[in-house]
Amino acid sequence: QVQLVESGGGLVQPGGSLRLSCAASGSIFSINVMGWYRQAPGKERELVAVIKNGGRTNYADSVKGRFTISRDNAKTVYLQMNSLKHEDTAIYYCNAVVFTSGSYNPTNYWGQGTQVTVSS
Repeated sequence: QVQLVESGGGLVQPGGSLRLSCAASGSIFSINVMGWYRQAPGKERELVAVIKNGGRTNYADSVKGRFTISRDNAKTVYLQMNSLKHEDTAIYYCNAVVFTSGSYNPTNYWGQGTQVTVSS
């Protein structure tokens, strides 16, 4: 089994910054992709940013130039969020595509989510 534990959410004023962290643990052989998704009230979950092995990244157009995704080792991913806007308010979920020990097929795992609220 694999666990993803997020931290770093909270309340911030417009224009402020937050940094989210997500640490993976468990029976992990390798992680191909780690990323962040978000879901605002009444909306579907959407991709925010992903980072693949080798460092290639993809961002939603709405966060380009404001958010930065990074990994400091094979099992931890960060999302630095700057110039936050009201519309960034959502629950942010960590995601990882994982090869577990003894498995030839990757499995998609999700964290429990962390609330980010941008409000004055």
